[in-house]
Amino acid sequence: MKRAARWTALVVGSLIGIILLALGLVYGLSEYHIRKSYDIQPTAIAFRSDAAAIGRGRHIATTRGCTDCHGKDMSGALFIDAMPVARLSGSNLTAGEGGVGDTYDAMDWIRAVRHGVGEDGKPLLFMPAHEFYPLSDQDMGALVAYLQSLSPVNKTVDENTVGPLGRVLYLAGKFPLLPAELIDHDAPRPEPVQPGATAEYGAYLATGCTGCHGEGFSGGKIPGTPPDFLPAANITPDAATGIGDWSEADFFRALREGRRPDGTELDGMYMPWRTLGQMTDTELRAIWLYLRTVPAKPAGNH
Repeated sequence: MKRAARWTALVVGSLIGIILLALGLVYGLSEYHIRKSYDIQPTAIAFRSDAAAIGRGRHIATTRGCTDCHGKDMSGALFIDAMPVARLSGSNLTAGEGGVGDTYDAMDWIRAVRHGVGEDGKPLLFMPAHEFYPLSDQDMGALVAYLQSLSPVNKTVDENTVGPLGRVLYLAGKFPLLPAELIDHDAPRPEPVQPGATAEYGAYLATGCTGCHGEGFSGGKIPGTPPDFLPAANITPDAATGIGDWSEADFFRALREGRRPDGTELDGMYMPWRTLGQMTDTELRAIWLYLRTVPAKPAGNH
């Protein structure tokens, strides 16, 4: 009995040791990436700060979902509360106490939004810069003008925490914790796209949809979301599981009224149709035209 007890204790102790060693490796490797320093020197862009430019920047911030993480007044908000995965809050972007707007200049904003890197050179957690990187200089300038115009709000957001499961998922490529790693920071800037009701302009706008619907737009489980979070819909022209049978009017109704062609409602908690619906008719039509050109795929393949 004593020998069996000793063997049991030895096995249990060994397992505990292996688990602790694995956790240490996971923490160390993930922390290395989190603390990596990037030397990003953005190219200066010319931009206006008049009312029209600020209005355009506000429109971009709204329709691109900035308020989902930073709050309606852009003073920061908790957007992931799912330990042991992570507990993450968007920064206070205003110039109030606790906000970054008091210290950020135009280059800092471009580095953060386009490259996902903070003024200290460290990657910003969960900042979807890979979706903002294609923004034209004109739109980027308008967004910076808007961010610099924000009314100061005194608010200090909680420090971000990445749990052990979040670190494991990140290292496994299942949790987009550091979007800065998804960007070729030295690549030439994309050619600007002329705004209009064209598929080309729709492709430019639809980069903001890839975070949930995937690069192929066929939807599925959204990386980093809790187990009970609904999967993103398939918005390819697949007739069986996508929007192949939808008309342009159906598409507009979904984003303006939150209703599918059969009359069922879109859950605004999972599909932000209220903010996306604030796009102009030209923008929505452009996205519709572009989505008609992407390959039809079964749902769930992203």
